[in-house]
Amino acid sequence: MRATKRAKLEQAGWRVGDAAEFLDLTPDETLFIELKLALAAELKRRRMKLGLSQTELAERVGSSQSRVAKMETGDRSVSLDLLVRTLLALGVSRGELAKAMATGTALGQVRPRS
Repeated sequence: MRATKRAKLEQAGWRVGDAAEFLDLTPDETLFIELKLALAAELKRRRMKLGLSQTELAERVGSSQSRVAKMETGDRSVSLDLLVRTLLALGVSRGELAKAMATGTALGQVRPRS
């Protein structure tokens, strides 16, 4: 966020922080969430690159379309194990998997000052 925008928000009474601070997450919890979201994004990117629908991917891995949709959004009911197994079933190599995990995501957020 640009410094000028941040200053304007703070002057208007907003507190600027990130999701980890807002949710009072530990560094390990934050890393876990970022890892899960990175794998979910890689799954969607890979599925689309292969030209597969969610239904086609579900059939390929023995799941349902709704489960694939949950995987792609990083739903809390989806395990890291399921994300990794599905990516491997799509032909993702260990190196590509490591690169996807290293990418991570930003959990930035703006919230009102209390």
